[in-house]
Amino acid sequence: DQGAHEAVAILEAPNRYLAGITEVALKSHVADKTNWRKMLTNSIEDVDLLSFRKSLLQFIPQEAQEYILDNEKEWEIKFPVLQYPEKVSSVNLAKTTEHFGKLKGIKGQYLIFEDGKVMNLRSHEGLVLEIRVE
Repeated sequence: DQGAHEAVAILEAPNRYLAGITEVALKSHVADKTNWRKMLTNSIEDVDLLSFRKSLLQFIPQEAQEYILDNEKEWEIKFPVLQYPEKVSSVNLAKTTEHFGKLKGIKGQYLIFEDGKVMNLRSHEGLVLEIRVE
C-alpha cells in the first residue's frame, strides 16, 4: 500500500518469528522510508534489485537461511495512474471537510487528482467518506 513500483522476494518464512528476526536483521541495510512526494510525481530511481538482494543475503540470520528463495525475479507493480502531478499538495479532511476533483490515479494508499492534490487514505482511517462518480 506504500506505492512500491518494483519488488523482489528474498525468503519465505514459515512463521512470524523467522520473518521478524530477518526483518530486524535487514532493516539497518535497507531504507524503510519512501519519499512520498517523489513517488507521487513519479520521480523514481531505478535500482538493480537482484544485485541489491544478493548483497543482503549475508545479513539473513542463520536460522532463516534455509528459507531463502532461489532464482527470484524482479516484479513490476503497475498502478492505474493517467496523470502524475508536477507538484504535490495534500488533501486533509480534518482541515477541509470537502474536496472536489477529477481522479487521475491511485498509487499505493494515495488518490491522485487532476489539480495536483493527493489524498492519503490511510491518514483518514475512521472517517466516513462519500465519493460520487459523475
